[in-house]
Amino acid sequence: QVQLVESGGGLVQAGGSLSLSCAASGGSFATYSMGWYRQAPGKQRDLVALVYSSGDTNYADAVKGRFTISRDNAQNTVNLQMNSLKPEDTAVYYCSVRRGFIAYWGQGTQVTVSS
Repeated sequence: QVQLVESGGGLVQAGGSLSLSCAASGGSFATYSMGWYRQAPGKQRDLVALVYSSGDTNYADAVKGRFTISRDNAQNTVNLQMNSLKPEDTAVYYCSVRRGFIAYWGQGTQVTVSS
């Protein structure tokens, strides 16, 4: 059974930093893309950052230059370093691993950025 467990969310002031981590278990995910999505109240869930099995990355325009995604295939983890946080980054952040039509999601972790 695949499980994704996020950690590292919390409350931070604008301009601050947070680091999110996601640990995947129940399989080997080296051939999966791994990513972070976020959902603010009343809004749809959007991609934040993605790291492919090749190591290539993709970022939402809103976070380029501020967020960095990384993965460790040996540990089955994906991390998101978030710097220069803004109030508009406030959301529930979800970890996801996917390959083709198969996708798994974590339970989400709240990130709140105060102004």
